[in-house]
Amino acid sequence: MEQGLFASNPKAYRNSPWWAALSIQLNYFDKVNPINERAGGVNMKPWMESLPRVYDTPFHWSDSSLAELQYRPMVEAVTLQKRLWKNQYDSLVSASPVFGSLITFEDFVWGCETARSRAFSGAYSGSAFNPIPYATVAALVAIYLGVGLGTVEQAANGAALVVCGSILKDFVFPKLLKVQKYVICPLIDMANHVGVGASGNVAFEYFADGFSLSVLEPGVPQGSEMYIQYGPRNNDQLLQYYGFVETNNVHDVYILPPLREWDIAAIEEACGRKIGPGRLEKLDRAGLLGRSSDIDASVSGKTEAANDIGGVVLTRASGIDPAVIQALRALVSSDQEWEDAGEAIGNFAAEVSPENERAARLAVRRAMELELESKRTTMDEDKEFLKVLESRNGVDVEEILAVRYRLEKKKLLQEAISNMR
Repeated sequence: MEQGLFASNPKAYRNSPWWAALSIQLNYFDKVNPINERAGGVNMKPWMESLPRVYDTPFHWSDSSLAELQYRPMVEAVTLQKRLWKNQYDSLVSASPVFGSLITFEDFVWGCETARSRAFSGAYSGSAFNPIPYATVAALVAIYLGVGLGTVEQAANGAALVVCGSILKDFVFPKLLKVQKYVICPLIDMANHVGVGASGNVAFEYFADGFSLSVLEPGVPQGSEMYIQYGPRNNDQLLQYYGFVETNNVHDVYILPPLREWDIAAIEEACGRKIGPGRLEKLDRAGLLGRSSDIDASVSGKTEAANDIGGVVLTRASGIDPAVIQALRALVSSDQEWEDAGEAIGNFAAEVSPENERAARLAVRRAMELELESKRTTMDEDKEFLKVLESRNGVDVEEILAVRYRLEKKKLLQEAISNMR
């Protein structure tokens, strides 16, 4: 494949991000040569024909459809994704005109989406079990002892070194170095995701040199679908790369605007305290106010609805980021509390007083209420609109997905508001 597409510059392929490298491989088998020589001449065409050709992801949505998500971090993430993928494609074309003549940008995007939605990863185990080194060691030990070159202990020490080296190479070093291997495995790639209660598990079989999809207890009823878990994916990741939204996703997150964008007057009114002098400046120096949105500075390979602007992170599993609560304790502190803490943000890591704690919780609660109130539609309106859309024929999938997505985000916000009461 390198010789076919990147003979003039093989490093362009080798140094590509994993999703781009898999896209190149997929397009090679799909557009250039379906025979996988490295797999013993397997014809990849039947599997290639089974893959989706169109994906219902926000990458393909119009600006107006993206706006219907009512969620700035996702809109910015998709903007970054489009820019990053185009830059990566242009870089590959510059490195190899042959690649550009055979693979269009649309083809490349298809491969990237196939890779992002169907690949799975894990710690790289070096290689599959290879009995040859162990058989060789056994033979050398027998010869070593047979001709009297040394003692049994010396032979055992030598054999132990080989075994330990193999274990280190295949199991220890990959874990320590956090080397990831990304794989698209036919058949397994068809398994769908569920956030909780997966009935199947994917694993690499070291001794069999292959991947397995096994049934978990208590099993799968006959005629039912086996689900696996793609990992702790929130709805941002599921929509952006897989094209669906999970209801009541336990891993879902909401990124509120950074503290510097909060309505200070509304916060003061809600908690009944005035923000004293020096608080905002100290929080800014500590990096707790976040920064203004600047998507041009964020193209670093991570294109999920990432918190590059230092927004306030809210998760369904654990609520508001503890660092934000710490910042709010300092922000709404009275002059006496601020003085007692030595005007140090670090001294607000734990509760300083019941009154201060209540004020901090009221502040974050009001911020979430304002965020919810800023949406163009209410939760009730979204629920009714979703029923109407799902009852109609010929409705664009992106229209339904947008309403489902924003409804799930609002539900998460409302839950958090209730928990702050």
